[in-house]
Amino acid sequence: MPIMPARSVSPHAMPAERLAALLRRMPKAELHIHIEGALEPELIFRLAERNGLPLAWPSVEALRAAYAFTDLQSFLDLYYAGAGVLRTEQDFFDLAWSYLERAAAEQVLHAEIFFDPQTHTARGVPFEAVITGLEHACRRAHAEFGLSARLILCFLRHLSEEEAFATLEQALPHRHHFIGVGLDSSERGHPPAKFARVFARCRALGLHVVAHAGEEGPAAYVAEALDLLGAERIDHGVRCVEDPALVQRLARARVPLTVCPLSNARLRVFPTLAAHNLPALLDAGLVVTVNSDDPAYFGGYLNRNFVEIFAALPQLDARHAYRLARNSFEASFAPAADQARWIARLDAVFAEAGVPV
Repeated sequence: MPIMPARSVSPHAMPAERLAALLRRMPKAELHIHIEGALEPELIFRLAERNGLPLAWPSVEALRAAYAFTDLQSFLDLYYAGAGVLRTEQDFFDLAWSYLERAAAEQVLHAEIFFDPQTHTARGVPFEAVITGLEHACRRAHAEFGLSARLILCFLRHLSEEEAFATLEQALPHRHHFIGVGLDSSERGHPPAKFARVFARCRALGLHVVAHAGEEGPAAYVAEALDLLGAERIDHGVRCVEDPALVQRLARARVPLTVCPLSNARLRVFPTLAAHNLPALLDAGLVVTVNSDDPAYFGGYLNRNFVEIFAALPQLDARHAYRLARNSFEASFAPAADQARWIARLDAVFAEAGVPV
């Protein structure tokens, strides 16, 4: 019998339990979190009671059981219904604080948080109540946990550009409370081109620009977001692989993708986590990050997204974990000095774990 050569073992390979522990322990940033999507059923019921509002569900369990989504729109219908309990500045503080407490416990050092003012102002909630409550929670998180948190105002793409302009005007007196603008909600039938003028105005104001594209919409929407909106990051972007030239462009320009694994599986972007294209995106040299999107609805906050996608895709190892975490800091809009400090903490955790980086 011939002697088989010894199989080489990657220095980044480690037992699953040890890798999962490292994923939970490593410092990281979250760049794709909708604060309304962190509205847990228990908080929905508490706020409804506080505000004297009726709910369509008899119990927390019944509401959670309704989270059986078939696509993005089936989720959005429930998402907007749940957000209806948010009425006061205190409500928005409580919502953001519940997320930030959990984020700090999960070793999130920096979060760039999306909020959808149009979801609330359409119900008569003052813009000031929304942003003041959120910003107060961000300041408290920094004071108590050292967690850096910034806000990104998102326009709802199923509404008109004129309505987006009106929202921007409402927001400008509070310009110091948010660092950028994004584009979210129903992607199909609402291309980035629809919002080219309002994003040009935002760029002229010096705001950072991100946009959802290439989740349910085609790869062409990713290119539009870059070319017509001036997007600095693409939220989701997983369908970019349909256009090899676009993939090369994203890699060459180091445009980050804020990928959300559990969301992608729950909304049937991929049939299962095991079918996710995260390894292919990394292999293509793309600046990929892992995020939770709407964690109250999709079954997991940031650490669970990391642990479950790594468990579903055994080709991912500690080397990929380090790259994803480092990407999250480098893709953020935080100052370079902060990024360097966070990366040094990340390096220390991996050194302590005995993992070369």
